[in-house]
Amino acid sequence: MNVRGLLFDFDGLLVDTETPGRRSWEEIYREHGHELPLDQWATKIGTIGTPFDPATHLGELLGTELDHEALRARRRARHHELIDLEDLRPGVDDYLATAKARGLRTAIVSSSDNWWIEQRLEHLGHGHDWDVIVAANGDRNRAKPRPDLYLEALDRLGLGADEAIAFEDSPNGLRAAKAAGLYCVAVPNPVTATLAFDEADLVLESLADLPLERLLDEL
Repeated sequence: MNVRGLLFDFDGLLVDTETPGRRSWEEIYREHGHELPLDQWATKIGTIGTPFDPATHLGELLGTELDHEALRARRRARHHELIDLEDLRPGVDDYLATAKARGLRTAIVSSSDNWWIEQRLEHLGHGHDWDVIVAANGDRNRAKPRPDLYLEALDRLGLGADEAIAFEDSPNGLRAAKAAGLYCVAVPNPVTATLAFDEADLVLESLADLPLERLLDEL
């Protein structure tokens, strides 16, 4: 491969937003004497518009109608509180520094929203490190596991699928990258570590385990 670009997922890959996301719902469930069903929660990771809704599900378990708006507002505040404690995942800084030194194009490709990604990046001091940010912005028809976001990123970067590497932390993201024809490195986070990544070209526990220079040399 003649690698000219790196395409990174955001939530769970660059920053572990997935652990705070799950924990904020787990706390609410446990207050009501129940456990968040992790198998159903996993279907939400890396995509949008899935049938499982925690607020609705918890109400069904309790046999009552909960105030969804109040519950989600409380959960959202706790989620943000926990995420503010998170830094970039290990190895990300080194990957970005090496990419810059080698003149590689970089993009974020996410099923999330631009405002969320940009807010988090500014908080971490990495708001201007990217050539392209492509997000679903609530459009289920573009979100992963569809390949649309990756194809758009490649087009905006002027790259072919054989000139870029995708980095993903979820099966939904992995399927999107492979459907776009990309070489994909899976880097699961604590929430997705037990999920299946059989389609990945390479699986790493952390980007720090394989410096970008070595990865490029091997490819």
